[in-house]
Amino acid sequence: MHHSDYPLSEVPTSARKGLLSTSAVLLGFTFFTATMWAGGTLGQAFPIGQLLWIILIGNLLLGGYAAALAYIACKSGLNSVLMGRFCFGEKGSKLSDFILGFTQIGWYAWGTATIALVLVRTTGMPEWLEIPLMVLFGFGFCVTAMIGYKGMDLLSRFAVPAMMLFILISLFTGLVDVRGFAGLSQQTPTESMSVAAAITVIIGTFISGGTQATNWSRFAKTPKIAVISTMAAFFVGNGLMVLTGALGTMIYQQADIVDVLIAQGFVTIAVLMLFLNIWTTQDNTIYNFAVAGCNLLRTEKRRLVTVGGAAIGTVLAVGGMYNLLIPFLVLLGTFIPPMGGVIMADFWLKHKGRYPALDAAQLPDFNRRGLAAYALGAGAAYFSPLLPPLVGVAAAAGSYAVLLRLNHATLSDTLPSPAKQ
Repeated sequence: MHHSDYPLSEVPTSARKGLLSTSAVLLGFTFFTATMWAGGTLGQAFPIGQLLWIILIGNLLLGGYAAALAYIACKSGLNSVLMGRFCFGEKGSKLSDFILGFTQIGWYAWGTATIALVLVRTTGMPEWLEIPLMVLFGFGFCVTAMIGYKGMDLLSRFAVPAMMLFILISLFTGLVDVRGFAGLSQQTPTESMSVAAAITVIIGTFISGGTQATNWSRFAKTPKIAVISTMAAFFVGNGLMVLTGALGTMIYQQADIVDVLIAQGFVTIAVLMLFLNIWTTQDNTIYNFAVAGCNLLRTEKRRLVTVGGAAIGTVLAVGGMYNLLIPFLVLLGTFIPPMGGVIMADFWLKHKGRYPALDAAQLPDFNRRGLAAYALGAGAAYFSPLLPPLVGVAAAAGSYAVLLRLNHATLSDTLPSPAKQ
């Protein structure tokens, strides 16, 4: 814990990582139970042939969005909340800090509650242990995040291969039980869902994570490594999670890989999968919160903010965040993506693909164009009947491009006075 992982500055060249390291951390992030549950809803609504195409398209769109931000992060050495200073302003960026931090603390609360409840149900422990376990895991899972990138890297290098092996064992066993793809093709949907809604669910499950995956892609040595590792996580890794949940529902009527492994008789593997699955996402999630919190408070004390976030997440878990997953996904899919749209438009159109050094940049308190474009993008996503996340990104980026060409007094940005700097 000798350094703070550069929460308020660019990642220097000396701290950059290779493909194995960035891929391990990002894959650990996307191996998440909630994604499998979302896949379970798709498994009930589509035949296997159509389902595979939907998973492919949805995760390709999600991966492309996350990879575009990863490229910018690697080029600049900045994460999304620091990029927000350029497109929203010094004070205006606190909006992105709050929204991104709030969503991550919500996921942390959900994961903390999930592991406690599932562990009690799986092992037959008394129900009164649920709350003590939430407290234990709420603070325990933040340890690797407190260490920083190195701690999450070490955990992911062990956890990701292990989880991949467990998933392959489960998928192989499931295909044997259902008599292969011939048996899957005979499964009939029990629910109805439009293709657009299904793609929205896939994107919505991890669009918040994709926006904040810049916290690790900015550590990549080259933009190529950043893009490849991000696509590996958000296209391949997240796609595998969706597929696992869908097949589990189709074969065993269980979306969660832990429940499926138990149904297959792999109880020990199921418990290990539960811990690794939740832990590798929880530490990334609370790390995201800490980075957003550091920018919001303008403090280098990332570890202190991490513990504070873990405390908030634990309180929310005990208070019943477990039951609020679906509304939370809708919130994420509506209000997070437009932020990425503004960031991309600002980087390429206003700054021509290169930010100035953050500590030397003369930034306004409020970038009115960026804030207006975000509001328009969020509004478009909220009212869109079709693919809200993609509509939000396109509307925000397009609005920013148009506003950049307008020379109007109400849109002019005022730099802070020397006394404020």
